[in-house]
Amino acid sequence: MRLLLITLLSSGLLLAGCKRSDTCELNPEVAKVAAPVQIERLEGPFFRIRNEADAKQFLQQHPLFARQYLQQRQYPSQEILANTLVRLATNSGLQKLGREAETEFKDTNKLQGQLKQLFQHVRYYFPSFRVPPVQTFVSGLSQDLFVNDSLMVIGIDYFVGPKASYRPNVPAYILRRYTPEHLLPTIALAVSSKYNQHQLTNQTMLSEMVQFGKSLYFAEKVLPCTPDSTIIGFTAKELASVEFNEGKVWAHFIEKNLLYNTSPFTIQKYVGERPDVPEIDKTAPGRIGAWVGWQIVRKYMAEHPNVTLAQLMADKNAQHILTESRYRPKRRK
Repeated sequence: MRLLLITLLSSGLLLAGCKRSDTCELNPEVAKVAAPVQIERLEGPFFRIRNEADAKQFLQQHPLFARQYLQQRQYPSQEILANTLVRLATNSGLQKLGREAETEFKDTNKLQGQLKQLFQHVRYYFPSFRVPPVQTFVSGLSQDLFVNDSLMVIGIDYFVGPKASYRPNVPAYILRRYTPEHLLPTIALAVSSKYNQHQLTNQTMLSEMVQFGKSLYFAEKVLPCTPDSTIIGFTAKELASVEFNEGKVWAHFIEKNLLYNTSPFTIQKYVGERPDVPEIDKTAPGRIGAWVGWQIVRKYMAEHPNVTLAQLMADKNAQHILTESRYRPKRRK
């Protein structure tokens, strides 16, 4: 089977990657939700560190960051951590990357507005959600995002994009997701894990697909103006291809009896990070199983409009979601 785009259809299909963003407007009910966002920029004080005393002062001024993000308690002494920070802050290469990151994300008000809308949507669906304080940092490409109930740290050096002097040491098919446009989806997917309930034992291909599908659906709902291609990290061409061949892709899972396969190795072939999935076709993008799971969840929610996002995320029964979705995409002839 070939997942190649048909030339006559490609111009229309390529619009699929941005179809939800063309006429997007913020729900007036969501706009009423209070979600104050506090952003603290740590790049400036970090790069002003010149010696151990400066580093210790930095740690004392940002105790939550030191304890949770830097994992201060795992160091034998504060002096060791402080000297590590001095080496990083005075590194000329990291200073250059830091300047590039600060330039790319210089508009704190813009970032604050984007995060506010994201958190307004999360609190609309999950009113008990507590907006964590947000800090930006240049991590030396050591961590892209840290988030829990009490703190969010964004490693902005990861998301500078192709023009950065230094980029994360990851394969190209992952690297393309480290751009400014992919920052909010990365955050949304991370936040989704707080609510995405799933079975911890007897995991199957189907359960993994639906688990990923729920996370992507969560991101879609809290980022309604973000293109599908950006949420999942496919190129527009890849997304158009899998949408056009959805029936063929689904048939592969059925004909190969993959849905109830429990082999972690086999499951990862379809939902894990890979440049492609040649078992389906050499043009099929990696994580295609996660995309199929997203379509199953979408169909389920379309069939059951009274099910809330909170109820969906709490549902651990992947078989129930598949059965009730009536998901049966047909092959194109």
